[in-house]
Amino acid sequence: MADILQFPRKHEPAPLWREVLGRSLRAAREEQGERLVDTAERAGISPQYLSEIERGRKEPSSEMIAAVTGALGIELSTLLIEIAGDVRKLRRPTGPTLMAA
Repeated sequence: MADILQFPRKHEPAPLWREVLGRSLRAAREEQGERLVDTAERAGISPQYLSEIERGRKEPSSEMIAAVTGALGIELSTLLIEIAGDVRKLRRPTGPTLMAA
């Protein structure tokens, strides 16, 4: 019977929180049919800054996140729960397995 040898697992790095946050905010905005400029205006930030947040390029302060969620009419706690779930789903152990005969 063949032995199965496991290589040491290399874990993918956890996704950056700011990237998951940005994807969630963009999805919420697009789901509402909102334009980036309109959401940014209501949040009191520039469209360029909101775009950078959505692309995961900037790590916004808690005040900025609250402003954007307020502009989108979503609860901050709901967004944070969604992000935590997404981070858990995206983090998967990886690594090759060698089957010896």
